Amino acid sequence: MKKIEFSRNGLKIRGHIFGKKDHPQHAVILSHGFLANERMCRRYAKLLAEMGYLAVTFDFCGGGIVSRSDGKSQDMTILSEKADLLAVLEGVKKKFSPTGITLLGCSQGGFVSGLLAADLGKEAIDRLILFYPAVCIPDDARKGKMMFFEFDPENIPEVLGRFPMKLGGDYAKTVIDMDPYEEMKGYTGPVLLIHGTEDKIVDVRYAKKLKEIYADCRYEEIEGAGHVFKGAADEQACRILRDYLKKPGRNRQ
Repeated sequence: MKKIEFSRNGLKIRGHIFGKKDHPQHAVILSHGFLANERMCRRYAKLLAEMGYLAVTFDFCGGGIVSRSDGKSQDMTILSEKADLLAVLEGVKKKFSPTGITLLGCSQGGFVSGLLAADLGKEAIDRLILFYPAVCIPDDARKGKMMFFEFDPENIPEVLGRFPMKLGGDYAKTVIDMDPYEEMKGYTGPVLLIHGTEDKIVDVRYAKKLKEIYADCRYEEIEGAGHVFKGAADEQACRILRDYLKKPGRNRQ
């Protein structure tokens, strides 16, 4: 594990790389969820490095309670995180000349990864891997209840709330009219989608609907698992991930 930095509009995006980097390899870029940081993805990054991939983790700008990247939490939105991920992707291509790129995202990071994959297409993104993707976020904005924050969706304030971290009104404004399925269906490459049946943050019905938009989707439910896999559920997710990727190679399942 070695430190690495990228930049976006003058902001430093800090993270780590796992695996050998002395020759071109298939790269997997891992994106963490809301309130979290790159540590959320390290176990998967280490697994991928053991399998022969170059794995890259990073902190979104303002994306968590404890973040090593620049930026303020009140400036963080789904769109700013998509811009961060694009900056990391472009940086990885420039620094390492990978043989291919896979995006792996957890929760909000999965939503962001799916949006960027749709923008760039299968020509740029070989595979898309989504762990309990938070495609509920636009619906939550329309309800006026996003995680710990409640507000009037007809009159979104400049600051949604301050605990456990300060969140700006743009976090809701930028997604309130968004249809996540329409936004994400543009990606036509292979997809792995894993979701827990007892997820109380992102109901499994969102994953069931999401899988229908992808022509090439391996969908796995982990019985009894909640949001953010732990213990036996995480072991099962790792086994699924290992089986899906098997070894580096373009569009290999």
